[in-house]
Amino acid sequence: MNNGPSYEPARLYELAAELDLLVSDVLVVAGHPVPARLRPPARDRDVMRAFARQFVTADHARLASVKNLIVAMASTNPAPEGPASAPAGRAFHEIFTGLLRNRGLDARSMPFTGLSVSTIYGVAEGRSHSLQQLSVVAGPLAWQFDDLVAIADEPPGDFGSCPTMCRHVGEIFIAAIPLTTSQLVEATPKIA
Repeated sequence: MNNGPSYEPARLYELAAELDLLVSDVLVVAGHPVPARLRPPARDRDVMRAFARQFVTADHARLASVKNLIVAMASTNPAPEGPASAPAGRAFHEIFTGLLRNRGLDARSMPFTGLSVSTIYGVAEGRSHSLQQLSVVAGPLAWQFDDLVAIADEPPGDFGSCPTMCRHVGEIFIAAIPLTTSQLVEATPKIA
């Protein structure tokens, strides 16, 4: 994606389909603005954090059930309107922040991953990131670890093992992109 800004948006939409990635994520990685219709509506960060806490430790059957509930709730929402986001910069921390925003997340509303909020802020602000940190945040973003490592321009390597969330957790955040704050409030007790 080094030449991302030179790609036409139509080609990036095709690439997103080929790679099975969110169009908004491919636009962020390529340094293009993300249209409002592809982003979550403005919503309360504390509500998003409470929503995220309800399913991060669930098993796969429960995650599938939660995802089905969220997809059903989201199917009635019109796409948000408004200006496109500013294009993300080319540095990894700017891309990482864009990926979080595409899901309505930030360092404070990111589900508990074993990383401190200050560590997530450090990744989002460009202070540092490690392979272990990337492996931990890949699941909530619904990204493959190797793909996130490539975007971060890190050489693959062995870092030991650490607990990580599976991509199914991230898929719920993706399904919840269209939900409003009131829908998140409505959904939270249903998934508890």
